[in-house]
Amino acid sequence: MSINFYQQNISQTKAEIVSLDKQVNTVNLLRLAIILGGGAALFVLFQSNNVTYVLLCTILVIVLFLYLVFRQAKLERWRDEKRAFLRVNENELRLIDGDANLYADGTHYADGKHPYTSDLDIFGPHSLFAKVNRCATQDGQDTLAEWLSSAPDRQTILDRQAAVKEFAADAVFNQQLQTKLLFNVKSNTNLRVYLSAYFEDKTMTFGNAFIRIYSFIAPILIVAGIVASFLGYSVMSYVLLLAITHLLWTLAMAGRVSAFSNKIDKIGAIMIAYSSAIEAIENRSFAAPLNQKLQQRLRANGEVLLSVALHKLGKLIDKLDARNNMLVGALLNMFMLWDFRQVLAIMQWKKQYADNTLQAFEVMAEYEALISLGILSFNQSNWHFPEISADYEQDRIEAKALAHPLISVDKSVANDYSAQDHRVALVTGSNMAGKSTFLRTIGINAVLAYAGSVVCAARLKLPIYKIVSYMRIKDDLNESTSTFKAELDRMKFILERVASAKDSFFLIDEMLRGTNSVDKYLGSKAIIKQLLHMQGKGMVATHDLQLSRLADEYPQELTNFHFDIQIKEGEMLFDYRLKSGECKIFNASMLLKGIGVLVDETSESH
Repeated sequence: MSINFYQQNISQTKAEIVSLDKQVNTVNLLRLAIILGGGAALFVLFQSNNVTYVLLCTILVIVLFLYLVFRQAKLERWRDEKRAFLRVNENELRLIDGDANLYADGTHYADGKHPYTSDLDIFGPHSLFAKVNRCATQDGQDTLAEWLSSAPDRQTILDRQAAVKEFAADAVFNQQLQTKLLFNVKSNTNLRVYLSAYFEDKTMTFGNAFIRIYSFIAPILIVAGIVASFLGYSVMSYVLLLAITHLLWTLAMAGRVSAFSNKIDKIGAIMIAYSSAIEAIENRSFAAPLNQKLQQRLRANGEVLLSVALHKLGKLIDKLDARNNMLVGALLNMFMLWDFRQVLAIMQWKKQYADNTLQAFEVMAEYEALISLGILSFNQSNWHFPEISADYEQDRIEAKALAHPLISVDKSVANDYSAQDHRVALVTGSNMAGKSTFLRTIGINAVLAYAGSVVCAARLKLPIYKIVSYMRIKDDLNESTSTFKAELDRMKFILERVASAKDSFFLIDEMLRGTNSVDKYLGSKAIIKQLLHMQGKGMVATHDLQLSRLADEYPQELTNFHFDIQIKEGEMLFDYRLKSGECKIFNASMLLKGIGVLVDETSESH
């Protein structure tokens, strides 16, 4: 269903872009005709020495040219929107095919010391963030990264679920908002930070009482003079003299105006685009309480819509930017003191809206994160929202058809799991049989669940745990840390976390790999027993079959599971199915035989 939706959008949008390209080319030709024709007409009129006709022709040429400029800008904005819409849809199809995401993959959020994000592939290429993220702004990415890095309270999760469901049911709106914000995907500018610095800059002042008053009446004087000239009064020379005076005045103040405009130059179009995205949210009718609550925050002083305020600022910045066109800027300053009026208007806007505007960026960041999860739900129609239990002491994980969200459907194997009769699951099994993947499957789906998302399962019920993992342990040359020392440090961290937070849930994959087999077994056994004595909850994957005997010592607290292999006609077959009990078949010797190494299996011990 989602594939057809994206394909139809792509086909229709490509045709619309072709049509807009033709219209833009037509306007370009008309602009050229106006310049050439207007120049020829002015040359002829100058020969007649009729100042009035020259002035009228100049005004007509300027008006027609500006109309075509604005018309072309409008068409180009439409075309840019269509191109952005096309990129949004093409990106979704690429993701379905397993290609890279247009949006950031969150590499800069990677933290090897985090309780779980590194082990569970939350950030970086081919990560959960790379799969889920549809946030164009840095604030949106920060919000989504925070949601994937820690679990909130149960009510917050339920509120997010309701909000995500609402967006999942409205793919058209999601794409509308994505399109409006796509301009910021590759931008290094954080608009909220940029504007915050601008608002707090006390040096950005301009003009005095006389400039404010005269800037208002200057266009009136010019228009009055032109009207008087048409009525027969010989004042046109004075009007021209006044216009030249205005031009010289603005040139004299150009340095001050430039210092002012350079602080906020070239982001007018960005502000308009951002205000358009906010307006889309403001105009949408929401049912989910979280979406309604966020929407209420999009008002300045509780009254004015922030999209209106931001759009107004964007327009003012665009108008000031007209000074960069020497001809247009000179004419506008001659007749309207254009630079002064726009700078003064921006200062007035700052005074009126600065205190309320920044919250719009915070609100939109949450909406971007929610929409990212909504798109995931739309794309993965066979995934389901989890049930979040209220009591982490009594409730346990229950999963049906649970699979890893980063493994393609054609390769993924779903498993059922229930922790109702134990606190610690000990998972044994052969090499490459699926132990590590299963632990990551549990962890990464829990991360999705706590973010408020759908999960890759037919059903998942779980309490809110503080996840902590021990999987990818490696040495650190910069800190002169050996693998074994790194393992000890990580295990110390886990033990301290379990001791201090009873709602912890550990995922431990093959502990103490950096030491000999005897110490590894004895140390692993001691650690598991300590975790059990601390009433810890979690999973341990190991190759050491002897550890499975702990189930006899702790029958109410530890249960054995395993992944194994099937041997058919001398070949190993992996089914990646979770089974009860300890593993009986290991494949190391068979793998070694495959590369020409013979193993004396009579002396082999597990």
